[in-house]
This record gives sequence, C-alpha cells and structure tokens, in this order.
Amino acid sequence: MLKVIPVEEAVGLPLAHDITEIVPGKHKGPAFRRGHVVQPQDISKLLDVGKAHIYVMELEKDELHEEDAARRLAKAAAGPNIRLTDPVEGRVNLVAQISGLLKVDSDLLYRFNSLGDLILATLPENRYVRQGDVLAGTRTIPVAVKEELIQRAEALCKDRPIVTLLPMLMKRVHLVVTGSEVFTGRIEDGFEPVVSRKVSEMGSNVESVKLAPDDPDVIAGHIKNAHRAGADVILVSGGMSVDPDDKTPEGIRRSGAKVETHGFPVLPGSMFLMAYLDQTPVMGLSGCVLHDPFTAFDALLPRLLAGERVTRADIMALGHGGLQRKHDH
Repeated sequence: MLKVIPVEEAVGLPLAHDITEIVPGKHKGPAFRRGHVVQPQDISKLLDVGKAHIYVMELEKDELHEEDAARRLAKAAAGPNIRLTDPVEGRVNLVAQISGLLKVDSDLLYRFNSLGDLILATLPENRYVRQGDVLAGTRTIPVAVKEELIQRAEALCKDRPIVTLLPMLMKRVHLVVTGSEVFTGRIEDGFEPVVSRKVSEMGSNVESVKLAPDDPDVIAGHIKNAHRAGADVILVSGGMSVDPDDKTPEGIRRSGAKVETHGFPVLPGSMFLMAYLDQTPVMGLSGCVLHDPFTAFDALLPRLLAGERVTRADIMALGHGGLQRKHDH
C-alpha cells in the first residue's frame, strides 16, 4: 500500500522508489534513490523535479516492491549466459555474459506481457550480440504489485526461459570465389577479406579460399572437396544472378547439394541461395556482400556459426524486417 504525502512533510522518511531527473538533451537518471532518507536541503530539488508529493510505502504481506518484483521477473525470463543488473528506477536489464546468438521465445514473451502491470522488452531475436550488450529490460508498471502476479509470470517461464543466448561455435568455414575475371587475375578478389573479417568477428575462421572460373563443374568440384575436407560451412561467392554468364547456382546444384531456396526476401541479398550438402550448409552469396554493410549474409551467418540449421521456412520469415537500411548498421 502506498501513501502520498506532501514533500515538505517527508523529511526523515525513506523514499519508496527512485525519483528521476530529466535534463533535456543531456541527462536522464535518478536524482534520488529508493531508500534515501529525505533531508531538509533535498526539498528544493524534489520540487524542481516536479515532486510536490512523494510516496511512502507500507507494503501488505502479499505485495512486492517494484525492485524486488523486477529482480524476480528478470530471473524467470533469462536463460544461461545472461547476467542481471541491479534495479535502476525499477528496471532490471538482462546483459550478455558472452558473445553469441540471441533467441527470443516470442509467443512466451507475448503471454508474459499480456499478464498486465509488468513488461519485458527485448532486442529482435537471431542477431549476433556481443558480451556486455543489453538484451532485454523488465519492470513492473506500478511501484507495488501483488506477489501473485509475479508468481504467474514465473510459472510461465518454469519450463523454458524467454531470452536465451547461444554460444558461437568454432566453425571451419571454406570459401569458393567464382568468376573468371577473378580466376584469371584480371581483378582482385574482394570477397575473401570481407567474409573473413565477419567470420572471425564471430569466433570462427575461413580456413580455405579457392578461386573458380565460371564453370559449374569446377565450382561443384571445389564444393565437394570442401565437404570432404570437413568444412562446417561452405560459402560460394559471386555469379548468383539469373544472367546466362552466372554459373554459381548450377555449380552448387551439381555438387549434390539440396537447394532450400534460390531467392531470399531480403534486400540486399535477394539473389542468395541456401542449400545443404548432406548436413553441411552451402550458401551462395551475391555481390552485395562486397559493398553493403548488412545483407542476408549478416542475417544468417550468426545462426550458421551457432550450429542452427536454416530451413526454407526460416528464410521466408526474413521478409518481415528484410529491408535493410544502411544507417541501421
């Protein structure tokens, strides 16, 4: 139960919750923390931040303070490899303890938020996150809530967490660069430096790079050799459009790989191809990887390096949010 009293009568009493100060364009944060005992000199600042009255809390035995509730909500929602922050202004953050692939159970998240008087907000799932990134934040809406509400939220997450962080695995990546102009040395390959950088940032490495002319049989041979050599992921770059000179898709098919889809609902990256040779993913990359900072390659690489199998259905689902904007990344 909360009591509201005039700020002038609050001297000597502990604050029931954080009081926020906002300086437009500069600062937003707690001016006073929960539990701070109000001093005579605090009255002026409390009035400055718009607090003519403050809350004094007398919790009933079946009630929880927002900070205690937020701690329990965060603990329920978080899976392994995630640490919880201390509450600030009633909010607890879920923070990545490792770099990895973020997974969010969106159905469970919807049910959690639908309980009312509490919220959990997350980053979009299936993105690569770095150690220290904030993945989600949770809090209650009122300063005090019934413990029964928190118990219902905890029961929802009893069998599985809402926010999960999968570790990146050390994958052996092989790259086949196609194009007669590269194969003959007329132009320098630009794919290898870009692909190697992105793969190594996620903890794996490109251990083999082969150049192939625009010949489907040669391309297929390199893919089969990579498979025999134990590649975990095979990337084939260049020549992915439907132009007569672009032979890469046919080369991937001739390797024996089963094509999930040629054509992604992602821009840039619409000409990408996803296939599997036995259990090994084979991804055909178009030229946009060379000049666009975020493409379908960036959307799917973390999932492949975390060991996920990417199906046609997964790729078709990328259309929602598939229009990439350069300034977002």
